Amino acid sequence: MNNGICVLAQNNNTTNYVEQAYALALSVLAHSPTTNISIITDDKVPTTYKDVFDQIIPIIGNDLAAHKDWKIDNRWKIFHLTPYEHTTVFDADMLVLDPIIKTSNNLAFTSTVKSYRNETVNSRFYRKTFDANDLPNIYTGFYQFNKSDESTAWFNLLELIMQNWEMFYKIYTPLDMQKWNSVDVSAAIALKILGVDYTSNLSFTHMKPQVQHLSNVPNKWTDILSVDFGNDKLYINGFKQSGVLHYVEDNFLTLDMLMWLEEKV
Repeated sequence: MNNGICVLAQNNNTTNYVEQAYALALSVLAHSPTTNISIITDDKVPTTYKDVFDQIIPIIGNDLAAHKDWKIDNRWKIFHLTPYEHTTVFDADMLVLDPIIKTSNNLAFTSTVKSYRNETVNSRFYRKTFDANDLPNIYTGFYQFNKSDESTAWFNLLELIMQNWEMFYKIYTPLDMQKWNSVDVSAAIALKILGVDYTSNLSFTHMKPQVQHLSNVPNKWTDILSVDFGNDKLYINGFKQSGVLHYVEDNFLTLDMLMWLEEKV
């Protein structure tokens, strides 16, 4: 198969990422019913979810996130597990509300994100490490890659960085250094070292609260912004959503939302 979506989903004690991946797949199939979608997981996938996935792929090797709540440590394995020549990668907590743009680049990352009002996010609140250390301003919540020598080199380096993140962060991000492993930071370091072209027009709506231009910023955007949906439309605080929505907060995906997505497929 030439093209498809892969999402890596590992549940923890508080969040059902397999369910989120199911919702993501439903949102894709609602407008692009022939899309190939694979889930990579070591968790049980309910029988009622299985029809939306082209393949259910187990995680190879040791589970590097076994004893962690934030299960990102296996993300570099997507390259080795995808059955597609051209792969689109999403975080599980996303919905795809329009047909996906396919790039021709060997590696293509999101560099620009939007608020729920469809405004370009200029806030650097969450990007201090990037700015202080001149890292590529990328987001790994939505990216694409072709099977190529360039992407092979990048994923191999990403593996090395993520398994030795403290050493790499001290060298490449000594200013405002994060005290935890991050796929975004690790991926950006790998791109900077290799100097590969990653530019694209990929984008998504990022619902982290500090970038929504709110006068009183809540801990969770879902505490103050309304969500409405019906027919083929999804609104946040009265603004129609389009493209790719990274909803961030687990409580956004209610049972009613899941039922609405199921009805669309």
